[in-house]
Amino acid sequence: MVVDDEESLCEILQFNLEIEGYLVDVAYSAEQVLKMNPEKYSLILLDVMMGPLSGFKLARILKENEKTALVPIIFCTAKDTEDDTVAGLNLGADDYILKPFSIREVIARVKSVLRRTEPLLHPEPLQTIVFEGMTIDLSKKICLVDGQDIPLTKKEFEILILLLRHKNKILSREEILNQVWSDDVIVLGRTIDVNITRLRKKIGNYGKHIVTRLGYGYGFEI
Repeated sequence: MVVDDEESLCEILQFNLEIEGYLVDVAYSAEQVLKMNPEKYSLILLDVMMGPLSGFKLARILKENEKTALVPIIFCTAKDTEDDTVAGLNLGADDYILKPFSIREVIARVKSVLRRTEPLLHPEPLQTIVFEGMTIDLSKKICLVDGQDIPLTKKEFEILILLLRHKNKILSREEILNQVWSDDVIVLGRTIDVNITRLRKKIGNYGKHIVTRLGYGYGFEI
């Protein structure tokens, strides 16, 4: 989001950032920003000297709100004293660009800040599940038990993941069916029992953690 009370400057920044492949919204006041769900943005380019609510005041509001505290802010302003820069950075801004600036400089600063902050705003999903000496690699689709690759079928692998993600919880056969088998496949409860039995054997000593609760279902207890 680009925030500045100079509409022409907003349009210039929006145009050039969109050429770089970014999706850009603009706001012409700090008050307008607060009505635009600022928590959804990956970065806010923010002017300081605006109407009743200044950029500094807006930054303080955003940083004090749990929903927006991690949204990075770059101040773009003509307030060029050392005290102004220090004040902006102390508010939690990620960078401080002085006007007049070149578009190339702004784009370079934007790319730099996003490289640092994107992993915090949008962390990659967990790719491994670990329990003691057993490791499930979700991207490679492998199960390692004490360092040894255990050959699991697709359904065995998916059942194990499901049970590990819900440790110490008993899942009914119906819950397992809905998660592991597609809706258009008819599967008997016995099929789940057979897969669980094979799975217990394949993962060795860790199989004892897969428990049966008669009349209720299965779980992975630790």
